[in-house]
Amino acid sequence: MGRTAWIATVALAVLPGAAAAGWFVDVEAGGAFPGYNDVQVPNDPSGTRFSLVEALDVPPVPVVRIRAGFAAGRHEISAFAAPLRLEGEGTLATDVAFDGSLFPAGTAVEGLYRFDSYRLTWRYRLYESPRLAFSAGLTAKIRDAEIRLEGGGVTAAETNTGFVPLASFSLAWTPDGRWGALLDGDALVGPVGRAEDVFLGATFRAAETLRLRLGYRMVEGGADVESVYNFTLVSFLTMGATLEL
Repeated sequence: MGRTAWIATVALAVLPGAAAAGWFVDVEAGGAFPGYNDVQVPNDPSGTRFSLVEALDVPPVPVVRIRAGFAAGRHEISAFAAPLRLEGEGTLATDVAFDGSLFPAGTAVEGLYRFDSYRLTWRYRLYESPRLAFSAGLTAKIRDAEIRLEGGGVTAAETNTGFVPLASFSLAWTPDGRWGALLDGDALVGPVGRAEDVFLGATFRAAETLRLRLGYRMVEGGADVESVYNFTLVSFLTMGATLEL
């Protein structure tokens, strides 16, 4: 069963009248700029805590994020995919013990940080007026992550795929019906980690069924557990378009 058909099946099961819902497709593109990326694998004295972005040259990369879903009454359900792949290379200034392998100082290495995110989100519109709208809900997130070092004939990688529940929110202000501002995101802080994906920017309704936006997105978070320590910040300058079908 395809993703769109699966969403439709869920919709019909949970929302009365979903067959008459307003469907939409949202595409966002721009550049991802690495911030901090602190790593230790494993998270004990046998692993070296180091910064990927300080040890290696990790350049900005282009990114694309896609979301599709529907709105029915005050409810909105959407599915989302956002692959992220940051790669770098450099010469280590100090010894790095990573995932059971030793990379001595002076080793030329290549590094990879991959964080692919897939989400299913439900939001409920709590308040709406001609100028202001606020929605809140829940996101079920699957993250598929990998950190890899390769150099001196040695390759070591830490991979992890898991489920993360998040709180979801959207606050839209449109004072004149066309131009506005948007604060939108998913976030949660827990005892061993945190995750935030938040957008802040300007919006413009170009047509009855087309909304545009331009702004800044921050993706930050990580985990401090026995197998891995990793906290990362990535900044995005993006533009997006939402087409109502």
